[in-house]
Amino acid sequence: MKWSPQDAMEAYLQTLQVCKDHYNQDCTDHGGATKCIQPQCMEFISALAAGNQAKLMVQILSNEGVNPLTIALAVAAKHTGGRFICVLDQQQDMEDCKAQLSCYDLEDKVEFVHGNPCEIVMQFKSIDFAVIDCKFEDHLKLFKTIDVNPRGSIVLVSNLVRRRNGVSFGEVVRRKKGVEYVTLHIGQGMELTRIGFTCKGHETRRYKRFHVTFES
Repeated sequence: MKWSPQDAMEAYLQTLQVCKDHYNQDCTDHGGATKCIQPQCMEFISALAAGNQAKLMVQILSNEGVNPLTIALAVAAKHTGGRFICVLDQQQDMEDCKAQLSCYDLEDKVEFVHGNPCEIVMQFKSIDFAVIDCKFEDHLKLFKTIDVNPRGSIVLVSNLVRRRNGVSFGEVVRRKKGVEYVTLHIGQGMELTRIGFTCKGHETRRYKRFHVTFES
């Protein structure tokens, strides 16, 4: 994946706006509860996915439904023109999930799919950006079966405190070439794994930051 500072900046700014809009409008679920917005991680994830121009993104949701990471990746998909698939538990209401995203005009940026995540994820090849929630009981199986883009992909694992046997995705794939992973102290713990970001025989540039300029 080639880094795009422009896409990263635009996704970052739109995510900031989403957070601002959230506190200025009545976006509640059917039970009257306010949606959880965590700006400290949303902008980072959205900019990371958009900046790397991810064209195929997949999120494995727990039974809690749409979360801040869903919104962040939906914003990224809007800027990259990529495909974003959310795999839902059978008990989750697909229309309710769409309604939650409609608060931010992002409902048409996400494809919701019902079914067994371990079976559904095998239908997708060379995934550029994946999010796996450790609250999903079979997350260890997902770690071993998910097919990511070997030339450049990112896997984000959330709720690390819920992982089984203390095994993370980075530890499962660490023997592969070009794997780097780090634990982030966000929420209940996140692990970010980068795979295959170097190309043999080609010069590789690394962009570690971008800046935002405000004009009055």
